[in-house]
Amino acid sequence: MVQFYLRSRSLKCLFSSPSGRRFAEEKASSVSHWSSGDAEPKESPAQKPTWRCFSYEEIHKATSGFHQDNLVGRGGYADVYRGELENGMEIAVKKLTRAATDEQKEKDFLTELGTVGHVRHPNVTALLGCCIDRDLHLIFEFSSHGSISMNLHDESSPPMAWKLRWKVAAGTARGLHYLHKECQRRIIHRDIKASNVLLSADFEPKISDFGLAKWLPSEWTHHAIAPIEGTFGCLAPEYFTHGIVDEKTDVFAFGVFLLEIMSGKKPVDGSHKSLLSWAKPYMTEGRLQMLVDPKLSDDYAIDQLNRLSFIASLCVRASAAWRPTMTEVLQLIEGGELSPERWKMPEEAVEQDDEFWGFDDLDECQTPTSSTLSSVGCS
Repeated sequence: MVQFYLRSRSLKCLFSSPSGRRFAEEKASSVSHWSSGDAEPKESPAQKPTWRCFSYEEIHKATSGFHQDNLVGRGGYADVYRGELENGMEIAVKKLTRAATDEQKEKDFLTELGTVGHVRHPNVTALLGCCIDRDLHLIFEFSSHGSISMNLHDESSPPMAWKLRWKVAAGTARGLHYLHKECQRRIIHRDIKASNVLLSADFEPKISDFGLAKWLPSEWTHHAIAPIEGTFGCLAPEYFTHGIVDEKTDVFAFGVFLLEIMSGKKPVDGSHKSLLSWAKPYMTEGRLQMLVDPKLSDDYAIDQLNRLSFIASLCVRASAAWRPTMTEVLQLIEGGELSPERWKMPEEAVEQDDEFWGFDDLDECQTPTSSTLSSVGCS
């Protein structure tokens, strides 16, 4: 297992030159890959990153001295501030604030930097750079329309139109497909949920917050991770019970995300009843109109409802082997045939699925807490 810790002084030296920054990227890769104690994988050389190092003066001025009025998100490990650069560009500054030790904070910083530093896709929040002066900061593009969660659940906001919900579902699927299949390295996000998908100025969905993300090298089938972190109600059974993480972990969470988009309900409600257990009877009995957010009335497309409901029912299957890949999900969203026969499970898999769906008493579970940010504008 690679042991890599940086002290503040050496961290500053590391970022003081272009060659040092490239070295930091490589070390960040090491931390991201091997933090769970697995054997060291072989990987292709990393491409040159496009982010830059910001000075503390830049981000301090942009955020008005990290003024509380600019605080747009707070999570387990970081605070997020909205800022504006001198050229008028809006940014989101993620300031790492809490960790057990300085070494752990630096490790978390390099892990996220190494994971998101090479990501470039219209449906994934772009990293603009970092700052290591006076603390550790990651700088992202700012998403002015906030998170999907805010748009769905804020009582003061108008109902999210069905057309936008469909666009969000399709764009998020494209972003996840990119992370799993088209990115330089396979990235498992591990915390896909409505508060981690943001809306840009042109209402394009962008996957954000890579604080829990893991690289999955091509020769590996999965990660085995402890402790379990994430958001209860969105965790795949194999991850929640055994710590197993692969692409199908994100597929499951994406299925819950689709149900939340359609229904306007949170993954777990105030009475601790899961969205999955609420939606299951309607999907099984074909009463799909019952899944639609009442705030929409009849203002939705029935063919798109049928398609999203079918996809969601496949994604949230208890057995990972019987869930689709994001490639298959994207094909279905883009018009692929909705064939129940093609996705029919054997009897034993159906029984396992029914047993999982029948569980909805969340009070008896020790629920993992999310370390991610339900923020309004940053990854």
